Amino acid sequence: MSRHAQQLRDHDINPCVAETDASRKCMDDNNYKKDMCTAYFLKYKSCRKFWHDVMMQRKRNGVKPEMPTAEERKKILESIGKPY
Repeated sequence: MSRHAQQLRDHDINPCVAETDASRKCMDDNNYKKDMCTAYFLKYKSCRKFWHDVMMQRKRNGVKPEMPTAEERKKILESIGKPY
């Protein structure tokens, strides 16, 4: 597995691994008919937007690391509920 592929599977780097997996599974299960997986794609897109917004806010506030770790993200989601 390439270094880039490993990073995409790393929960500390990619906050939307579960949504990515669900989208891919849907595509596999539905013979790559995109219209059958729209809900999964929207959930993935919402996940990416949510965490990108969090990352940009942390960057503006000077918080490092800009992307919260997997453990921090879990606490954030528990405190506000899953927004996507």
